[in-house]
Amino acid sequence: MSIEETEKLILNMGPQHPSMHGLFRMVVHLEGETITKIEPKLGYLHRGMEKLAEGRTYAQFIPYTDRLDYLAAPHNNWAYVQTVEKLMGVEIPERAEYLRVIFGELSRIASHQVMIASTALDMAGYTAWMYIFRDRERILDMYEMSAGSRLTVNIMRIGGISTEPPAEFWPALQSFLDDSPEMLEEYYNIFFGNEIAQGRMKNVGILPKELAENLSITGPVLRASGVNYDVRKTEPYSIYDRFDFKVPVRTGCDCYDRTIIRMDEIVESIKIIKQAVRDIPEGLIMAKVPKVIKPPAGEVYHRVENPKGELGFYIVSDGTTKPARVRIRPATFINLQMLPIVALGWKIQDVIMIFATLDAVLGEVDK
Repeated sequence: MSIEETEKLILNMGPQHPSMHGLFRMVVHLEGETITKIEPKLGYLHRGMEKLAEGRTYAQFIPYTDRLDYLAAPHNNWAYVQTVEKLMGVEIPERAEYLRVIFGELSRIASHQVMIASTALDMAGYTAWMYIFRDRERILDMYEMSAGSRLTVNIMRIGGISTEPPAEFWPALQSFLDDSPEMLEEYYNIFFGNEIAQGRMKNVGILPKELAENLSITGPVLRASGVNYDVRKTEPYSIYDRFDFKVPVRTGCDCYDRTIIRMDEIVESIKIIKQAVRDIPEGLIMAKVPKVIKPPAGEVYHRVENPKGELGFYIVSDGTTKPARVRIRPATFINLQMLPIVALGWKIQDVIMIFATLDAVLGEVDK
């Protein structure tokens, strides 16, 4: 047996590995420490969400959507209820729309905070992780005072929003917005400006613009490869056309840009929330919808800009209280296509960073 043959190794990573961000397994083929092939293996978290939807009423399925991208539960709720509302032709009260935007952008910030913190932790940056999770707790506190939960936040309803935020919500939100510039400065000083972090991420895991487009990549991963695409701008939903915000785009196409672009997006989310707080009107938070929801027979597709990328719901109605078919288009599942391609030729420690910058949540991958 030659020396070259003895250097070949097949390594199982996951589904218990702490850097796999959930029940994900990949079979990594190595020559020394160089990756020659990656085989992603799904199927460790399968819950059959789409099939479960067919056995539930339209309203009963809302809490199941929390468990897709469970780091951005309000966004999943929002995408689903908007799809049903589109099918029914329901008009949402103005105040409910503004509240939806506020909670949606808070969930974007919280999701990006987890991504940045987890990426730091994957390279043993525990201190950075603590700082960022400290700030995320403030958003979870606002979730809890409004919806009674901190992770699987079920606040959207078909026709509006479940509850009016309590009085203490607004000063807590304003305090968070006021402190955000200092928070972001700390993230940069303790993590992004660190030479070790830059050495591990810059020019690593290049995803060229053309490949990103061909693989139908969406979200921050796509925008970090130089593509200016955001559903909130290209196909505005809710009231996003009323807000002044930019779509952050970076051109480095590497792990560093795929991570720091989340910082750029947090800045824009804060701008949106400030405008929503300034302009939110008084009024109802729920439209008049039937107690028993029976959308007319037909089909509909609706998509939103989830923190991970494009999240879409396709619903077929047969005119009964339960959908005949539900199909979910999750961002992370599509984005994972890049992993076996982009990781080739990199070292084993690099694939940890490449996977981390995908911000994978297995709840929407193996739904």
